Amino acid sequence: MVKVGKTLMASLLQQLARWCKQVFSTPTIDVNTAEYQSWRTHFLWQRLRLWLWLALICLLSFTVRNIYDLFFPLQELAQLPKVIRIQGVAINIIMLLSLLVCFGLHKTQFGHRHPGRLFLGISWSISFTSQLFATINGFALPDNLGWSLLFLSQAIFMPVRWLLHLLSQLGILIYFFAVNTALGLKPILPGHLEIYNVTFILYIFWFCTICDVGVYLYDRLQYSEFNARQALEAANKKLALAEAKYRSIFENAIEGIFQSSPDGRYITANPALAKIYGYSSPEEVTANFTDIENQLYVDSSRRAEFVRLIEKYGIVAEFESQIYRQDKSVVWISEKAYAVRDAAGKLLYYEGLIEDITQRKQAEEAVRVFFHAVSHDLRNPVLGSLMVLRNLLNANDTSSQIPISRAILERMEQSCDRQLSLLNSLMEAHTNEVQGVVLQLQPLQLYTVVANAIADLEPMLTKNQTTLSNLVTADLPSINADPTQLWRVFSNLIGNAIKHNPPGLHITINAQIQSDKIYCTVSDNGVGISKQQSDRLFDLYFRGNNRNSVGLGLGLYLCKQIIHAHGGEIGLENGLEAGATFWFTLPLNHPA
Repeated sequence: MVKVGKTLMASLLQQLARWCKQVFSTPTIDVNTAEYQSWRTHFLWQRLRLWLWLALICLLSFTVRNIYDLFFPLQELAQLPKVIRIQGVAINIIMLLSLLVCFGLHKTQFGHRHPGRLFLGISWSISFTSQLFATINGFALPDNLGWSLLFLSQAIFMPVRWLLHLLSQLGILIYFFAVNTALGLKPILPGHLEIYNVTFILYIFWFCTICDVGVYLYDRLQYSEFNARQALEAANKKLALAEAKYRSIFENAIEGIFQSSPDGRYITANPALAKIYGYSSPEEVTANFTDIENQLYVDSSRRAEFVRLIEKYGIVAEFESQIYRQDKSVVWISEKAYAVRDAAGKLLYYEGLIEDITQRKQAEEAVRVFFHAVSHDLRNPVLGSLMVLRNLLNANDTSSQIPISRAILERMEQSCDRQLSLLNSLMEAHTNEVQGVVLQLQPLQLYTVVANAIADLEPMLTKNQTTLSNLVTADLPSINADPTQLWRVFSNLIGNAIKHNPPGLHITINAQIQSDKIYCTVSDNGVGISKQQSDRLFDLYFRGNNRNSVGLGLGLYLCKQIIHAHGGEIGLENGLEAGATFWFTLPLNHPA
């Protein structure tokens, strides 16, 4: 039995040791940071003010009791000597005054910086006041009630920094046992005959221990919670930063970003996608598109093909389609998307990017037109020259000397000039498209430019029996412009009118001041231009199909480039079979 008892006792001691180690061990998480110390100091300072109010009210209640007892003796205080009851009132008043001083210190910079010192000062000012009075009057005062209220209220209202609580307790207990023992003082209160009363000592020991352990556990819990809050705040900051970065990418991306549901609705859209579709905000896209298949695609079967490719390959890239914008205009887009599924493989939505490729498609179309122009317009002169040369060779295949008439040479020369002119036009159009029109600005009179253009075209006017009326006067103000480029504009407009109309044409050139610009017109009484042709007349490589066009369709395009470079506008006013009037404007004050 003795051995069993020893084994059981050893087991209990080991468990107690493990519990103490677990309870009083330092937390594994590093929480002793400046932030926590600052938080704990501020917490103690705030709670200290609340505790001061509680202590003040508590002392006032006991003071009122003691004063009442002086005039109307209470039964529970009847055994106390009269002098002690009077001194009790004085002690309470002194403690009240000390609390008022502590209130003042609490609001000072010292109170803010050192709430722990203020905590000890308040605690000792309350507990030592009664002990000093007792010592002066020659007896010991084991103040069970006062200490219990003091230590318990501190533990409840200020449950941090348990060492401060321990110091406040040890201070008064060391004074009570050491000073009273040294002076040989005895308690005079009923029920307390000795200083070293076992029941009293056990009560004080366990009361203080329970308060201190409770404060320590709460403080440790605050350690962990503070660390958890810090970690959570750090994670939230990282999440917010990541979300801000994603939002910035989403909002400022050049490509349209979208999520669409399997049933054909847009779930999310970014501003770039809204702009591509012609809407002012992403919200309009998600609100208006409820049937992507029929609302978006020009060819509604493209949506089914989009879904089929994703189901087959998991992703689509460079999926090009024509779509309707909000204003019903048609543009080209290229989609790159993939399917987003849950853990079970269920389709949630489609997600991807959309790029407006309309300009690229137009460029590709321009390239196709370009090659068509090269193959058609340059091929014919080359074939003509080749046929002439072959005829000459076939007619004189037996002789090394080949007689060539002047008419044949002139025809060949014209063919070569024609080829050179077309090639120069192509090169110039390409240069202007890439680099823009380069202007050599200088002050000039528009009348002089028009006169020079007419003089250079005189042979063509005579050959085609064309009459020309120049209404441009010399009294127009000078403009800052490039004389060579403006000469080309007038030459192209006059030359086009001659080339695309039968002989006997009449052309009128005029220029007038309108506000801060000069409004110029080149009119003819020819066959006119249809509405369908006029809409694309100034496009690169466009040639009308109802006029006798033999060029690459570069002349009017170059005119537009030149006028725009001068800061003006160009257009056409016409009625079918009522002639055509080309107009353009030139600012009077074009910057150098």
